[in-house]
Amino acid sequence: MGATLQVRSLTKTFGEAVAIDDVNLDIAPGAFVSLLGPSGCGKTTTLRVIAGLERADSGRILIDGRDISHVPPQRRNIGMVFQHYAPFPNLTAFENVAFALRVARKPHAAVAARVRDLLELVHLEEAANRYPHQLSGGMQQRVALARALAVEPPLLLLDEPLSALDAAIRDELRAELRRLQRQLNLTVVYVTHDQAEAMALSDSIVVMEKGRVSQIGAPQDLYDRPATRFAAGFVGSSNRRVTALERQNGASSIAWGNARLRVHAPAETPAGVPVLAMWRPEAALLVDPLDPEPGTLRGEIELVTFLGPVTRLDVRVDGDTEPVLVDVVSEAARDLAMGQPVNIAVPPGAIRLYA
Repeated sequence: MGATLQVRSLTKTFGEAVAIDDVNLDIAPGAFVSLLGPSGCGKTTTLRVIAGLERADSGRILIDGRDISHVPPQRRNIGMVFQHYAPFPNLTAFENVAFALRVARKPHAAVAARVRDLLELVHLEEAANRYPHQLSGGMQQRVALARALAVEPPLLLLDEPLSALDAAIRDELRAELRRLQRQLNLTVVYVTHDQAEAMALSDSIVVMEKGRVSQIGAPQDLYDRPATRFAAGFVGSSNRRVTALERQNGASSIAWGNARLRVHAPAETPAGVPVLAMWRPEAALLVDPLDPEPGTLRGEIELVTFLGPVTRLDVRVDGDTEPVLVDVVSEAARDLAMGQPVNIAVPPGAIRLYA
């Protein structure tokens, strides 16, 4: 059974630099939670403090209600897998997985049975007697994962464990990791800067910026309803402009290039105040160029990028200096080409405003 993890007002500095600042987390048993953010946002430091590899300046860490803030890392019963998996080079896969169990002086028969089960769990039973140099990167990372699971930790910490692998192996291990987490009902805290990885794996995502938590939510909530300017810009592709809100005859609109787009603005947002407007590329609609509706963005296709199911258009909008991104179903984009004029409609409900 996975553990509950609570982080309370966690702060860590390195000299004058604030690495994490008043971080608070509540993670339920069996949840898969990703810490997502750019380099230097504090996600790895947060993980290392939870593991006990760094000492926080202030704050508390509780596992199943027990304060472990001052407990040495080896006594926290936490599994951890790093980006650079580093199995012991002089030990076979079997011996690597058995290492912690032997240090704990478990009976020989129990160690052998547990290691066999774990190697089978990560599909490495045929590689038990191979040394790390005889294993691929993906296989070495499976050894590292099995080694971390050997002592049956209720909490598993993963620090960008897939980033050093090629794309095909990364996708395979991503699915495998999620399967293992659900099968074992582990609580997992996963550090990544890869949005697609966080979206695919997580029950909940913690977006971090400059050492602080910017937003916490389920993947779809973060994508559909980013709560902060930073989350709006960091999570997913988007079109963003700082503009001013105008209210006239009960309707709200913003300027975008030479056009005005209707928006649903909160009543408390005053007219004339600069706001950040954001909408997703897939929210836009290409409309009949011969019969454009009011509020339509007119422009010219600068770039056509095939992305499989969708095709992305970079469109230079009249009166604007930056292109907007528009995603259309690839089947409908076959006749679109660079230099072609297009008209774009953006539904008012698709545009989010940030003060």
